[in-house]
Amino acid sequence: MGALPVFRWRLAPDGYATRRQLRALDLRPGGQDVAAQLERPRRRRPPLIAYLYRVDLAQPVRPMTPGRWAALAKANTARRTCPTCLRDAGYVIPTSLGMCVSCAFPDNCDSLRSA
Repeated sequence: MGALPVFRWRLAPDGYATRRQLRALDLRPGGQDVAAQLERPRRRRPPLIAYLYRVDLAQPVRPMTPGRWAALAKANTARRTCPTCLRDAGYVIPTSLGMCVSCAFPDNCDSLRSA
């Protein structure tokens, strides 16, 4: 078991891609192991590392099934529903608040409505 080939930042040969680059090509690693790594040097800190996969071994992205679309829609609806007032807030509720803005700051919303 040998070490991975290491390339400098922006100097990887053709035929290698990161996960994001594969996704932009509508591909996925498909179970293959990491083929190489890319290192970007930084001052006074360890280098940034990106793992590379072979493009020729990549497989196409699996299409979304109706069940996956339904699960995604249900998850997004849950992220938009306020647990306090049980209404659809119309936006993703911030995790820092844990509830919609009108429930988190009722005094501010009342003054805005009366103006």
